[in-house]
Amino acid sequence: MKKILIVNANYYGEISKRLFLGAKKKLQKKKIKINVIEVPGVYEIPIAIRKNIYKYNGFVALGCVIKGQTPHFDLICSSLFYSILNLSITFNKPIGNGIITAYNINQARQRCSSGNIKKPNKGLEAANAVMSILENGPKKI
Repeated sequence: MKKILIVNANYYGEISKRLFLGAKKKLQKKKIKINVIEVPGVYEIPIAIRKNIYKYNGFVALGCVIKGQTPHFDLICSSLFYSILNLSITFNKPIGNGIITAYNINQARQRCSSGNIKKPNKGLEAANAVMSILENGPKKI
């Protein structure tokens, strides 16, 4: 049985809960064993994944970063996304990126819909991406 670790940054509690529910729903449909680690913010996601890299088949990173008045947003997003990509490539493990980057809370809410088919849930999409990699091995052409 495949095992997935969801790393959920709960700085924006409402957003992270909706992302988590979307990812959980997708993974439960596939009968995947799920574990969850809550971290305070998105910057802690890479170390939580790294500490558990050999214990799981894949990972789903969830969280939200909202742009403020300083360059903090750009620095956090750039280093975070690079770190996640680097972990995935270095350890050959799929990591679904369900981290919302938005200019305001309303944009973030629009990206973590709780059931409306016309609106996305980035948590569900990240879980779907991980499952796609795990289920679809190399194909002969």
